[in-house]
Amino acid sequence: MKISVLSFFTFLTACGSGGSEGTNSSRTVLQNKGSDTLVNVAQAWAEAYKDVNPSVAIAVTGGGSGTGVSALLNGTVDLANSSRALKKKEIDLAKSKGFSPVENIVGYDALAVYLHPSNPIEALSIEQLKSIYGEGGTTNKWSDLGIKIPGCDSDEIVRVSRQNNSGTYAYFKSAVLGKKGEYKLGSRDMHGSKDVVDLVEKTACAIGYSGLAYANDHVKMPCIKKEENGACVKPTVQTASDRTFPISRPLFMYTRGTPEGATKEYLDWIKSDKGQCIILKKGYAPISETNCDT
Repeated sequence: MKISVLSFFTFLTACGSGGSEGTNSSRTVLQNKGSDTLVNVAQAWAEAYKDVNPSVAIAVTGGGSGTGVSALLNGTVDLANSSRALKKKEIDLAKSKGFSPVENIVGYDALAVYLHPSNPIEALSIEQLKSIYGEGGTTNKWSDLGIKIPGCDSDEIVRVSRQNNSGTYAYFKSAVLGKKGEYKLGSRDMHGSKDVVDLVEKTACAIGYSGLAYANDHVKMPCIKKEENGACVKPTVQTASDRTFPISRPLFMYTRGTPEGATKEYLDWIKSDKGQCIILKKGYAPISETNCDT
C-alpha cells in the first residue's frame, strides 16, 4: 500500500512518533518538541526550512521544556527545545541510557515581567519580585508597594506563573527566588507563555512573567533592578543579548549526542544568518551579530 508523503507526515505528527530521524522513501522527518517559549520561532524555522531542504520535514510541538527533555531521554525526539539548562539528574539519567546530551544555544531571551497597563509601577527590583512570588515573601497587596491600581478594588496581587514542567518557571525560580527558594502557593499557573500575558492583559490586579517575544501593546513591562540601588534595565533584544537585563537567559536545543546528518544540517542552518534573522524577527536575541539585510 502506498502512503503519500503528506499522509505519512500527518500520521507521524498526530501519533507523536519519531525520533532518530524517522524517514520514509522520500522524506526525512525530524521530531522537535519542548519549550513554549521557543515554540513560535521553532514553527517559523520549520516552515522556512521547507524551502531550504524540501526533503526534510520538521514536526514541531510545544508542551514545555520538561516535556521536551523527557522526550529526549525517552528517544522520541531528535531535538528538544528548552528555555533552561538540563539538570544534573537529567544528564545522569541520559548517561545511564547510554548517551550524553549536547547543548546547542540557538538564541537569547529577556524573561520580562508583565503588568496590566493601568498599573503605575515603572520599576521593580529582584528583591521585590522575590517578596511577591517567593515563599515567605510579605508583599501580597499592591498597597504594600505604596500604589493603588484603577480597577483593582481588592488590592490583591494576582500572581500569574507557569506550570512546573516549564523551563520559564524553573529559570524564574532560580534567577529570582534563589537556589533554595520556593514559590508561594496560590498563584495562577498557566500552561503556555502566551496564556500568562493574555491573563495579565485582562486582569488589573495581575503580575506575570514570560518571554519577551510575547509582549504586546496591551501590557506593560517595567524595568528591573538587580539591586535596590542599581541600574534599572528594560527588557529588550539588546539587553537580552548582552545579558545586562537581570533575568536574561539562553535558549537551547538539545540532541542525543553530537548531531549528525539532517539534524546537524538543520541546526547549522538555525545558527546561520538566515535562521538567526528569524529568531530576531520573533523578538529574541540572536547568538551573534547577524546580517539580516539580504
